[in-house]
Amino acid sequence: MTTATALEIRVTVGDTWMPLLLPAAPGETIAAVKGRALAAQHIAAALHDRYEVKVGGALVRDEARSLAACGVRHGSALIVLARRRRPVR
Repeated sequence: MTTATALEIRVTVGDTWMPLLLPAAPGETIAAVKGRALAAQHIAAALHDRYEVKVGGALVRDEARSLAACGVRHGSALIVLARRRRPVR
């Protein structure tokens, strides 16, 4: 994104623990960012509802909210985790 209002955020998916730097608009929804991060980690779209997003350690309950409404700024970090715990192998 080349606009002056574009954000660059760090999104970490718990399955891989590899942070991704993603450009995003402040008006983009949490769900859209989650979807892009999961797709980048090759997680099927059908499984996206099995994941939740945390911003600053707090669970985002309404993923239809925008990044700006959740207090996400340039350089913020989001984490995408499985909703249910899975056994470690």
